[in-house]
Amino acid sequence: MNPETLAITMFFTLFVALLLGHPLAFSLGMLAVIFGVIGWGGSLDAILGLLANRAYGVMEEYVLVAVPLFIFMAQILDASGIAARLFETMHIVMGRIRGGLGVAVILASTVFAATAGVVGATEVSIGLLAIPALMKVRYNIPLIAGTICAGGTLGILIPPSIMLVVYGSLTQISVGWLYAAAFAPGLLLAGLYVIYIAVICMVKPDYGPAETDSEHGFTEKLNMFAVSIVPPLVLVFVVMGSIIGGVATPTEAAGLGCVGAILLALLYRKFSWKSIKDACWSTTLTTSMIMTLFLGGNAFQAVFMGLGGGDAIAGFLLGTQLNPIALLFVMMGIVFFLGCFLDWLGILLIVTPIFIPVTQELGFNQLWFATIICMNLQMAFLTPPFGYSLFYLRGIAPPEMTIYHIYKGVVPFVILQWIGLIICIIWPEIIMWAPRAFFGASVG
Repeated sequence: MNPETLAITMFFTLFVALLLGHPLAFSLGMLAVIFGVIGWGGSLDAILGLLANRAYGVMEEYVLVAVPLFIFMAQILDASGIAARLFETMHIVMGRIRGGLGVAVILASTVFAATAGVVGATEVSIGLLAIPALMKVRYNIPLIAGTICAGGTLGILIPPSIMLVVYGSLTQISVGWLYAAAFAPGLLLAGLYVIYIAVICMVKPDYGPAETDSEHGFTEKLNMFAVSIVPPLVLVFVVMGSIIGGVATPTEAAGLGCVGAILLALLYRKFSWKSIKDACWSTTLTTSMIMTLFLGGNAFQAVFMGLGGGDAIAGFLLGTQLNPIALLFVMMGIVFFLGCFLDWLGILLIVTPIFIPVTQELGFNQLWFATIICMNLQMAFLTPPFGYSLFYLRGIAPPEMTIYHIYKGVVPFVILQWIGLIICIIWPEIIMWAPRAFFGASVG
């Protein structure tokens, strides 16, 4: 068997391992060892030496230090009750409008996503608060499910997203550039969600009835806004401004964000040593999962590329003679398909070394391509059967919200994500204007 055929066999064996229920990280690592030994003449020492070098390279990647820091920041913000304050304020301001509570979920998720950068923290925090409120006024159950899942996924795209940090590490693209590029697409998606909820509740009033038993004066609403929304926005400005302004590296800004999150917890009188301990433990678990996947994926990537799998697939894609935009949609379709079965990190580790040479050959701006890949990977959280957001919601949903309601509810939002992706492909300046404004015309 020639090396290219062996590499393609390796790729499809990964899907077999996943369908059999084996963990992704260990499947990647074991397949790397097995196919590396087969492909390189049975030398186990050579393959283990290669994998050790790749693991050491991951450990030396300074920018990855930002990952646990941003996760810790999200955990502290979650413990500080900031999500509760955000939703309560949006609830009071928007609740008396038809569909207003659904819009409030998206707006609160957007603000919290801009401070947290983690899907699970955003979705679970907002969901625990929103589900009872939405069920109380008899919102359509699939609409509730879709709104909370879609709002939660904003946390993986809107900076400070850990996905953008990982992508920057894999491709050596500046994380500051990626953060600047991702803000507008994230807000675009949030805007599409808001428009959809408002329109569907206008067309079908029973989908999102208005509240009738809430009275709050203008001054009270203004005070709540100042207390619940201004402090996290200041934190976002400090973290993002320090990166984009070149004052701090992403790692330094993440450390600054952790300090800011602790100060917010003190401000809201939610600080305790137990919350610090719990945040540290959750950060350790999540970071360990990410880094284990990273090591397994790096091993798989090294062997797959070493056997010529990347060149074979890139050659096949370029050999189709499709025009660049058609080929781009083929790549987007591949990422979308993989998102039904793999998590975002596994997909990045597999497709990045294959697609980057293709996009360079096609002349695509690498920062623009990075952003639309990350927009596409948002869908991996919503697409059945293995979308993480679906299971996050199932874990906190009441008995009357079944898995059928959740699957049905996310379909319109996946379509909206595709619409947002296509808009950013047709009008690339949506992505590129901010990086070029901050970093110059040669960005990407």
